[in-house]
Amino acid sequence: MKNKKAMVNCPKKHVNLFYSVDCEELAHNVASHSFDHVTLQSIKWRSFADGFPNIFIENAEELRGQHVAFLASFSSPAHIFEQLSVVYALPRLFVASFTLVLPFFPTGSFERMEEEGDVATAFTLARMLTNIPISRGGPTSLVIYDIHALQERFYFGDEVLPLFETGIPLLKQRLQRLPDAKNVVIAFPDDGAWKRFHKQFESFQVVVCTKVRDGDKRIVQLKEGNVTGHHVVIVDDLVQSGSTLVECQKVLASKGAAKVSAYVTHGVFPKQSWERFTHKDGASDNAFAHFWITDSCPLTVKAIANKAPFEVLSLAGSIANALQI
Repeated sequence: MKNKKAMVNCPKKHVNLFYSVDCEELAHNVASHSFDHVTLQSIKWRSFADGFPNIFIENAEELRGQHVAFLASFSSPAHIFEQLSVVYALPRLFVASFTLVLPFFPTGSFERMEEEGDVATAFTLARMLTNIPISRGGPTSLVIYDIHALQERFYFGDEVLPLFETGIPLLKQRLQRLPDAKNVVIAFPDDGAWKRFHKQFESFQVVVCTKVRDGDKRIVQLKEGNVTGHHVVIVDDLVQSGSTLVECQKVLASKGAAKVSAYVTHGVFPKQSWERFTHKDGASDNAFAHFWITDSCPLTVKAIANKAPFEVLSLAGSIANALQI
């Protein structure tokens, strides 16, 4: 019994949190959720004349014996190298422990080879992260949210300790606050999403869509379930162009859904593809009632600010908790 009490009442560690330029707002939100257990630290992100990074870690000597974390955003390939340079440097500063928080693992959807010559860049990035130097406290803790394919956890070697978190609890909390919460049905746009998330929605009625080939086209159909009269929420891990979500919404509406919303943990939206989902003034055919994303892709968060139907569910509280593990 004494051991159990000691585990419950163990003091929280104090974490020095560094962050990439894009993650500044999220880092401040994490600190605000941490009740003084997180101190934000600074990095001078500069460049030499040839464009390569000229980086300086502030207060480096004061980090000795301290718990240190870095909040990264790899959603822009141009900034990965400079962030990796910091990630490789911090554990070498005689820190007590090092945690890398990478909310979005960007190469997650490129995890397999379909023919000889394909490069599985998910494995490449996993190898790069596996080689983060070991700190005085041991291997790096690596926090990732809703990685695209669960088998990708096996891409990481024993030199890092991956912690795979999810944004789904944020969605479930938000759904509870809806006026029609008892009328919500969860929809998965394909079998992959069902396999990925269905166990987290055991208390909900669920439906599954599927893609079938029609000549040269792949069309979305409702595979199983009834949506008539319900508020249907499509759930997936990420969105790129959004074409699958659009086609799924059309099918659900045609089958009698009262309204359709969507949730993705990672709103990637290359080339401003989020614009196709925004509500148009005076339009009666706005397809999505709500579109929830997290702040795992900070550039998207800035782009969709105050634009209906988008709403950001912040990972800040979850990240603050993960830093205490």
